[in-house]
Amino acid sequence: MSVAIQFDPIRLPPEAETLREEVREFLKEELAAGTFDGTPDRRPNSEFSRKVGERGWIGITWPKQYGGQERSFLERYVINEEFLIARAPTRKHFTADRQSGPVLLKYASEAIKQDILPRITRGEVSFCIGMSEPDSGSDLFAAKTRAERTDDGWLINGRKLWTSLAHESDYMIGLFRTSAPTQENRRHGLSQFLVDMSLPGISTQPVLHPNGNHEFNEVTFDNLLLPHDYLMGEADMAWKQATSELAYERSGSERFLETGQVLFELVDFIGQNPDTREAEGLGRLVAQVHTLRRMSISVAGMLHAGKEPVLEASVVKDLGTVWEQALPSIARDLAAFVDKDQGNRMHFEEILAHNITIAPKLTIQGGTTEVLRGIVARGLGFHVVLIWALRFSLLVPNPKAVTLSVRKEAKNTTTNPI
Repeated sequence: MSVAIQFDPIRLPPEAETLREEVREFLKEELAAGTFDGTPDRRPNSEFSRKVGERGWIGITWPKQYGGQERSFLERYVINEEFLIARAPTRKHFTADRQSGPVLLKYASEAIKQDILPRITRGEVSFCIGMSEPDSGSDLFAAKTRAERTDDGWLINGRKLWTSLAHESDYMIGLFRTSAPTQENRRHGLSQFLVDMSLPGISTQPVLHPNGNHEFNEVTFDNLLLPHDYLMGEADMAWKQATSELAYERSGSERFLETGQVLFELVDFIGQNPDTREAEGLGRLVAQVHTLRRMSISVAGMLHAGKEPVLEASVVKDLGTVWEQALPSIARDLAAFVDKDQGNRMHFEEILAHNITIAPKLTIQGGTTEVLRGIVARGLGFHVVLIWALRFSLLVPNPKAVTLSVRKEAKNTTTNPI
C-alpha cells in the first residue's frame, strides 16, 4: 500500500504575470525614492508597508468587507516573490498577511475582524507568532504556557521563545495550554489566542543573532489577562487550527529565497564566461531553486482551491531550508577561484558573510527538519521515519506534477521528479 504526496502542476495565470510587472515598477519607484535601499537586513519599515497597503497588496486574498481584494493566492505569491528578490522591507506586515490574518478570518469574532483586519490591509499593524517554548522547542505538544479561564477573562502565565519581532509587534497569535493532554492524545488541551502586546503582564528579552541583530525574543507572560473573546476557535482543539496555519507559513518562496541573494550575486560575480566547474555548479543551483519554486507555486494553487496541503507545505519547508542553508557554502566554494578585482570580491564576500550568519536560524523558524519529517512520516502512515529519500540529487526541473510515492517497505521508496 502506498500513499501519495501530490504537487498539482500549477501554472501562474496571466493576471499574476500582469501583477508582477506592476510590482516591479512599484519597487523600482520606491528604490529611486529612497523608501528602502535593498540591503540584506530587511527590518520593519512602516512607510513601505503603508504604501503596499495603499496598493491593496496586503490581505489581497481576503474578503473585500475586511479590506481585502478577493484575488488569488497565486497573485499573492507573485507579490511575495518580487519583494523577496528586491529585498524589500516587508517585515512589519508580512506575518499578519501570510498567516495571522487568515487565522482571524477563520476563528475571530466579527468585532475583532472588523477592527483588526482592515488595519492589517492598510499596513498599520504587525503580528508575531507565539508557539515555541524554552523547554519544548519545536515540540508544540509539550507547550506549558497556561491559559486559565476566569470570570474576568483568560489568565496567561509562561514563556515563549524564538518569537520573531515580538519586541516590535502589535499582536501575537499564541498557542497556550488550557487543559492537560490525554493519554490517548497529546494534542488535546492546546488553544489559540489573540494577544494584544501592549497589555500589562508581557515582557520581552532579546535573543541575538551571531551578528548581533535583534530579531528573536523570549516573551514572558506574568498574569496577563485576555478578554474572553480573544480565544480563537474552540478551546483545547487548537492543534488542528495551528496545523492548518502552518500550511501558510511553510510553503511560500520565503522558505527557499531567504539566502537567495547569494545565488543572484554569485551569477554576477562569476560573469558571462564560467569555466566547466562553475557552469555545472550554477546549473545545479538554478535547477534546484526552479524545482522548489514549482513546488511552492503548486501549494499556493492548492490553497487557492481551498485545500489544506499540510504535508506538501512541510516538504517545501524541509527541502527549502536544507537548500538555503547549504547555498552560502556552495557559493563560497564555486567563487573561490574566480579572478575578479578586489572591489567585486569584497562586495560578494559581504553578502556571503551576512547570509552565513543568518543561515542557522532558518532551521528554527517554521519548524525544524526533524519535526517536519515526522509530520510527513505520520501523514504517510509511518510511526517512525524510516527513510527520507527526497533529496535534490533526485530532483530535476520538469513541468509535470510531483508525486512522492512512499511504500511502508522503505527499500521500495520511489520518487517521480518534477
